[in-house]
Amino acid sequence: MFRRTTLLLTGIMLAAMAARLLPHPPNFTPIEAVALFGGAYVADRRLAFLLPLLALLLSDLVLGFVVYGYGLFYGGMAFVYASVALITALGMGGLRRRVTVFRVAGCAVVAASLFFIVTNFGTWLTSGLYPYSASGLLACYLAGLPFFHYTLAGTLGYTALLFGGLVLVRRRARTRPIPQPSLTA
Repeated sequence: MFRRTTLLLTGIMLAAMAARLLPHPPNFTPIEAVALFGGAYVADRRLAFLLPLLALLLSDLVLGFVVYGYGLFYGGMAFVYASVALITALGMGGLRRRVTVFRVAGCAVVAASLFFIVTNFGTWLTSGLYPYSASGLLACYLAGLPFFHYTLAGTLGYTALLFGGLVLVRRRARTRPIPQPSLTA
């Protein structure tokens, strides 16, 4: 059913998302990088959206039930998943045709910003912590600003790891010596 390439990309994305389970600074996660990577490289568009969302769901299951004990659902969850879908679409539109260092870095910055904007909007809308007014929305974004540099650093770091790692794997596959047939029987 899956081609070898799809299995490789799936494995890379699941392994990267497992880093969410390791101790890390707040918001320093591979979420945005995995979504960009899936959008850029997974050929089947449905799978490109499904794989990052599935990786996020699996890590949410572990975090929600095992680590934090809040269950599967959390406030603003829909906004996190929506931002992952939007970032996957960004990877498709901005990187699928041409992956360069500058395009990847630019998309990573946009992805981190998009995640910040969408998820903080969701926090404002669903948490009840802020008044439902322009000043409440502004207060929510201001409260989130101290965490944005972690989001940006995590997105840039994991994006470099995923995209750079794939380049290295591809180079290694091309330069692997061809086995010579044995002359002895």
